[in-house]
Amino acid sequence: MMVPLQWYLILSAALFCLGLYGALVRRNGIAILMGVELMLNAVNVNLLAFWRYTEPAAATGQAFAAFVYVVAAAEVAVGLALVVATYRTHGTVVLEDIDLLKG
Repeated sequence: MMVPLQWYLILSAALFCLGLYGALVRRNGIAILMGVELMLNAVNVNLLAFWRYTEPAAATGQAFAAFVYVVAAAEVAVGLALVVATYRTHGTVVLEDIDLLKG
């Protein structure tokens, strides 16, 4: 028995909404990065679901998903480097307490 495409899309929409909520509501820089990662994983679920239901013989869906994982890894590396640098200079990772752009 095959799982319908709608179930994957509902799962992906729920993951994306949870990630968006986490990225918009959280004050901690690391929690915001986790929300962005959750949104990227929701995109991967969509890519693989559509690949499976439209053209499973080609490997395009898997290639796109691998590309998203590479972009996510780069985002995590840069984001964590920024969070560590901010923590070293300001002593906090709460983004509202950082006033880097104020003159």
